[in-house]
Amino acid sequence: MKYNFLFILLLIFTLGHAQENLSFQKPVQDILTLADYQRPPSIQMSSDKAWVLFMYRPTYKTLAELGVEETKLAGLRINKSAAISSTETYFDRLQVKPAAGDAYIDIPLPENAQVSNVQFSPDSKKIAFTNTDATGVALYVYQLDSKKLDKITEYNLNAILHQPFLWNRSSDKLLVSLRQRLVKREPSERVVASGPIISTSDGQVSQLRTYQDLLKTPDDEREFEELTTSSLAWVDFTGAQTKFLDNDLYMSSSLSPDGQYVLVTKLKRPFSYVVPYYSFPTESTVYDLSGNVVKQVNATDLMEVMPKGFSSTRPGKRSMNWRSDKPATLSFVQALDGGDANKPAEFRDELFLWDAPFTAAPKSIVKLADRFGGVQWGNDEYALVYSQWYDTRNIKTFLLNPTTGASKLIHDRNSQDIYSDPGYAYSDKNQFGTYSMYIKNGKSYWLGSGYTKEGEFPFIDEFDFKTLKTKRLYTAKATDKQERIASVIDMDKGNILISLQSPTDYPNYYEKNIKSGKTKPVTSIENPFASLKDVHKEVLNYKRNDGVELSGTLYLPAGYDKTKKEKLPLLIWAYPREYKDKATAGQSTANPKLFTFPSYGSFIYWVNRGYAVLDNAAFPIVGEGKTEPNDSFIPQLVANAAAAIDAVDQLGYVDTARVAVGGHSYGAFMTAHLLSNSNLFAAGIARSGAYNRTLTPFGFQSEQRNLWDDPKLYTTMSPFFSADKMKTPMLLVHGAADNNPGTFTLQTERYFQALKNLGAPVRMVLLPGESHGYAAKENIFHLLWEQDQFLEKYVKNKKK
Repeated sequence: MKYNFLFILLLIFTLGHAQENLSFQKPVQDILTLADYQRPPSIQMSSDKAWVLFMYRPTYKTLAELGVEETKLAGLRINKSAAISSTETYFDRLQVKPAAGDAYIDIPLPENAQVSNVQFSPDSKKIAFTNTDATGVALYVYQLDSKKLDKITEYNLNAILHQPFLWNRSSDKLLVSLRQRLVKREPSERVVASGPIISTSDGQVSQLRTYQDLLKTPDDEREFEELTTSSLAWVDFTGAQTKFLDNDLYMSSSLSPDGQYVLVTKLKRPFSYVVPYYSFPTESTVYDLSGNVVKQVNATDLMEVMPKGFSSTRPGKRSMNWRSDKPATLSFVQALDGGDANKPAEFRDELFLWDAPFTAAPKSIVKLADRFGGVQWGNDEYALVYSQWYDTRNIKTFLLNPTTGASKLIHDRNSQDIYSDPGYAYSDKNQFGTYSMYIKNGKSYWLGSGYTKEGEFPFIDEFDFKTLKTKRLYTAKATDKQERIASVIDMDKGNILISLQSPTDYPNYYEKNIKSGKTKPVTSIENPFASLKDVHKEVLNYKRNDGVELSGTLYLPAGYDKTKKEKLPLLIWAYPREYKDKATAGQSTANPKLFTFPSYGSFIYWVNRGYAVLDNAAFPIVGEGKTEPNDSFIPQLVANAAAAIDAVDQLGYVDTARVAVGGHSYGAFMTAHLLSNSNLFAAGIARSGAYNRTLTPFGFQSEQRNLWDDPKLYTTMSPFFSADKMKTPMLLVHGAADNNPGTFTLQTERYFQALKNLGAPVRMVLLPGESHGYAAKENIFHLLWEQDQFLEKYVKNKKK
């Protein structure tokens, strides 16, 4: 068979440029210095505020860790050999110190430690944690007084569905989830299909989104059941075990405040091939401490049919939890509209209380006109109940008398209005050792972030339940450092725990007295990014062409002379957010006093490469009244981008011909649209996005309409369908094992194929083993190298 010679040459050229066999690269030293750092510890404080725990973990995972064999079932990603999530993050060092002292104590850990599930005991005298090795998960307990570490179980815990352990109220025992012995089967023993896989519909309308890692076959069902089956047992510090419950598919357990009952929820069949495990049928039962059934308190059906709308929910009992201020009372909510937000209804939800031993019927205490949004228990006279409605972004707070059911509306506001946020009521340990709203003399105390047009000023308010009036007790003063309230140590004395930070001072904790203003350091973590200390940082406030106020944090290279105004290339990193009115869309949390923490999730690294960077640029999408935000998504995107570029350009700092935009996930989606629908940018970087909305036909992000409600919207909102208009260089990046609903790796692969065949200048990089967020050191360093090479070529050194 003869081939045209020119065709053969073209084929060879195409194949030769289809991909690069490139090994992992590292970025230039200016970026590597920032990226290859020692991650500061995570911090946890004991409930009595006496001890501070420092938990250290490697800055990044390795490709070898990502390469551990992974089993994907029912929406879970499982390390089958260890019986724990394959995405678990581990610590390799633990330290404690007295909050009032300076002596650091290293907790002795097993060799090659992989520590997780770290918890103080209720009495704050012990620390429990799990360690994972290649064979399983084991429980350890560290005694703070004796500095002794005990291995409590073998490496036989099951941490896939049920929590691996749970402290009892007296801190002398733990309830553990024990792995069943797996039956080893040869490949020839796998289930042989006895027929086709069949799914049916009974004609009910549903609004199910796209999900990953679902069950697909009867063999998957069997493996899922085997892996998630566990037994529950009590274990003391000698390792002695007492059986609690036999093998079953346990999801969660919780102790009543008095410690006498255990609420256990387990999965039931039938399983589903279209929804994750948390939509499978469940059964909730209360047991005494010996494992005797007290009462089955709930049973839910398989949830494969979901009414349209973010304010819709499942029918039946939900949000079942122990009331924290009573010995053994369950609270739960039941939808009065069947869970369908589209049905007219005077009341949507009803809140019930149910006292142990559950012989009497549950007691209704309040009906809500909107959807239940949570409850904070205080005492027999006072509790706070929240309701919410997504379409209007409304949130209400009611002061409820749990005994009489009487309620008063105390807050009625837009949930996106951060300037009017009253904060949250402070909770403290009660007589049961659980947490309930702190109440003294008919008053509660509220802690708030304190966002204003002028900046962030955290506050503490006193709220009088009788008069419903608020009195301001404390407001953080304006200084060169940003103060944030972390917790209350002693409300009567006025002692609180705060953090202080600045662009060059890492956030550290201090004990502060709000009456005297005196502070005492609790932690002293140093800045790991010294090379950014002379970088200029400011919050830029500007307006969109329709008057919506916008903001972003502007970074300029160290030593940049603002009087000479050298024209720098500009990088913009952003993420669109939807609002229902222009006023709240224009509110800002941008803060020049926050610590500058570079990560692969922004462009801040490139300020050390001679770029100006506008980080977290505001990209609001507003839909007022009956108009939805996405009805004008693209024009608003372009207006946001133009306003951001103009704002920096008016300062005289940038070359508007050398501007790049980037974003992750929905920010990648934004980037693709901007490159296709504007001429504002020299290049774009889009990471782990979704580009064809017809592949997510039952909603995406904040869109509640489905594809058949508005086909034009879905095609207009898909960069895939405007790929022929995309002529600007774009770097597409995606994790090869993305686990996020809606951003399947296939989205980037298909978009790249469309762009490539249509002649767009595009490069695709798939990072092996990575999920929606990236974790492996090799991948992240290579990503930074790719982005740097791309930006140097198409932005900084753009050909005129």
